[in-house]
Order: sequence, then structure tokens, then C-alpha cells
Amino acid sequence: MALKALDIYKLLPKKNCKECGDPTCLTFAMKLAQGKAEPDLCPYLDEEAKNILGASTRPPIQKVTVGMGTLSFTVGEEFVFYRHEKTFYHQPGILYAVSDIESDDRIREVTSQVRGCKVTRIGIDLLLNGIAISADSGSSERFAEAISTVVSGNPDLPLVLMASDPAVMEAGLAVCGNYLPLIKGAGDQSCEAFCSLAKKYGAPLVVSGSNPERLAANATKCSGLGVTQMMLDLSGTEGEFVRTSTLVRQTALARSVPGLGYPVFLDARTTGFSGLITGIVKFASVIVVNPLSRTEMQAALVMRQNIYTDPQKPIQMTPGLYRVGTPGRDDPVFLTVNFSLTYFTLQGYLESTRRSCWLLIVDTEGMSVLTAVAAGKLSESVVKDAIEKFALGDEVNNKTIIIPGYASPLSGRIEEYTGWKVIVGPRDAAEIASFIEEELK
Repeated sequence: MALKALDIYKLLPKKNCKECGDPTCLTFAMKLAQGKAEPDLCPYLDEEAKNILGASTRPPIQKVTVGMGTLSFTVGEEFVFYRHEKTFYHQPGILYAVSDIESDDRIREVTSQVRGCKVTRIGIDLLLNGIAISADSGSSERFAEAISTVVSGNPDLPLVLMASDPAVMEAGLAVCGNYLPLIKGAGDQSCEAFCSLAKKYGAPLVVSGSNPERLAANATKCSGLGVTQMMLDLSGTEGEFVRTSTLVRQTALARSVPGLGYPVFLDARTTGFSGLITGIVKFASVIVVNPLSRTEMQAALVMRQNIYTDPQKPIQMTPGLYRVGTPGRDDPVFLTVNFSLTYFTLQGYLESTRRSCWLLIVDTEGMSVLTAVAAGKLSESVVKDAIEKFALGDEVNNKTIIIPGYASPLSGRIEEYTGWKVIVGPRDAAEIASFIEEELK
């Protein structure tokens, strides 16, 4: 069971020596409770306290990395059941499935879809994560050939290998084992053989079980056999997955069953797009799905981004002076905040007008316009500092700035404080085109 800050504080030496980097032992205890510090930072802890704190403060769900290189991805290390309690840290990997009974041309086509997938939203590139290859032919040779087809030219693409026969799996690992694929096949009767392969190649292992108790037992067995990175296979119908994944997450966070403290694997090939979405919102860490339509793929990637964005820290743009089109010295200057969604919404409407202009982005700590005004994060001093910092006067002739409609209460103070003329723009970015046509002729 995770310890609370006061429980941790009772185990600390209470010297307030600051050698851990924090001003007091209580501050250090609070960081330990939040998983933001390690017990070893305190030089005065005895071994018993270190053992207790280490077990309590390390992530209740083990970290697992799939693949190697720039495209590898990490899952696990989650601390909460509800996203708003803190945040979710590692978004699930989404991998398209191919079968070794498919033609090499089809396998190359799906691989190309994954490599070419990129959805850019609020300045962030959203990508698929890799390819899952299933050994449906039963042939070691054909499985190895299918893997070679994927790996050829794509050695950095993370892989999941799915085979129930250890001999077939070993043939596949002989082709790509150096790339640290995730291997799936360990069950009630095959733990030893698959654990041997996982240890030989240093690959993470997916463990299956007929029920949560059996699953936990198999994971504990694999751990005892020396496998250091594991995932739990919770594949099934959507209803079964939701029930089991909820139970596993609650049990892992409570630290009551160590064998369930691992990320979750979901094979959504039979449930398709709806199963993928269910996996994203209900704790799956690696999801295998048959190739989707472009619309479904975009929806899934955006859903994943939304769920795995820190609710306490909005996505922010870097403050600065941005160009829309090719603005000159006499083109208008629009001011807005550094909340990414606000910036990209406004940018899109401005681009649609085909009127070149400047965008001055001020630092409001990622707050929207209305929130920033109410919280005092958007003020005349903030605007003045931005004008000076980004040398706006060196880029434009007319000392005029257009502020958002929701910032209209600040217009007079901004004019007085900066010496720039202020024009109040529309509240809704969708009205930008008519505003430019009527007010900026």
C-alpha cells in the first residue's frame, strides 16, 4: 500500500539538513509520496526505512520499453486510477497487425501505412507506434520471412511478435531479436520456454492467464525465472476487458498483488476500432489492431493525445512573434495567449483569410484568454514585456495591436502602459474574416 506524506515523514530522520535538496524533511516526504524523489537522496535513512520507502514510493506499475532507437516507446509507471488525480504519463503504443499468411506485398503496404502516418494537432505530431506480426501459418520459415519483410528498411520500427509455439517464436527472434521486440505467447503451459527466449534476447514478454489469479501467478513465476520486463495480456471482449483491466489497475495501485503490477496488453483485432478506443481509455499500454481507415486512425490518435495530456498543465506554445503568410511592416498585429488550442485555432482562421499578419504570443502559463484575464496572467505589463522582448517595434511601422475580445477590459490600460494603439478584436476567432474585412480595410 502506498504511504501518505505524513506516514513517510515518520520514517525520516527529521534533521532538516537540506542535504536531499529540499528545505525540510516534510517537503522531502511530500515529494516521495508523489513519486518525485528517491529515498536514496536522504543520507541518514537506515536500511529498514529505505526498504519500506522503496517499496512504497516506486511506481506501482512497472516500466516497460518496446523497441530501440528513436521510435521506441515506454509504457507503465502510472500512479493513479483517475487522470485528474495527477496525470497519466505514458500513452499506449498503437500497432497495426499483419499476419504471416498474408502476402509480402500486403505486409509492406501496412508497414508503409504505419511509417507514413502522421497527424499534426496543436503543434504535436501524432504517430502510430509499430507493427505486430502474428504466426498464423504455423511455419517457422514463413514467420521469419514475414518479419524480414517488415524489418527490411525499417529496423527502428517497434515490433510485437505473436506466436504460441516457442520454436516459431525463436525463428522470428533470430531475425529481429536485437531490436528488442515485445513477444507474446507465454501462457499456463509455456511460461518456461518463453521466459528462456525473453532472457536470451533481453525482450519484454507478454504473459497470459485464464483469469486474474492465474495471470498473477504466471507473472510471478516469470519474474522468478529472471524476466525483468513483462506485460499482462487482458485480451477478450470489450466488456471482459473493461472489467478485468479495471480490477488489475485497482489491484496494482493498491500494491496488494505484486504479480499484477505490470502494464496491460490488448489484442483488439477482433473488436476493431471500438476495442481500440476502449483500450485507450481503460488502461491498455500496448494495443494491437487491424489497419484502420484514415478517419478512424485520426480519431484514435487524437483521443489518445487528449487522455494523456496532463490536465493540470495545458499544452503551451512558445511565446514569441509569429508570421502568418508573409507580413510586412504595415500589416496588422494580433495578440493572443500561449494556450496551444487558442493559438492554432486563431492561426487557422487567419490563414483562411489569406491576409498576411503578425501574431504576438504572450506568456499566460498556458491559460486561455478569458481565464488568463480573470487570473491576472494577461495584463498590461505582460503585453509591454512581450512587445519589448520580441522587438515588435522593429518589425512594424504602425504602433497598433489587436487584442482578443475577451481582453477588452484591458484595452485602456494596455494603451496607457505601452504607448501602442489598441483595437479590440472579436471574441470568437470564427469572426476574424469579417473583422478584417470591416475593420481593417
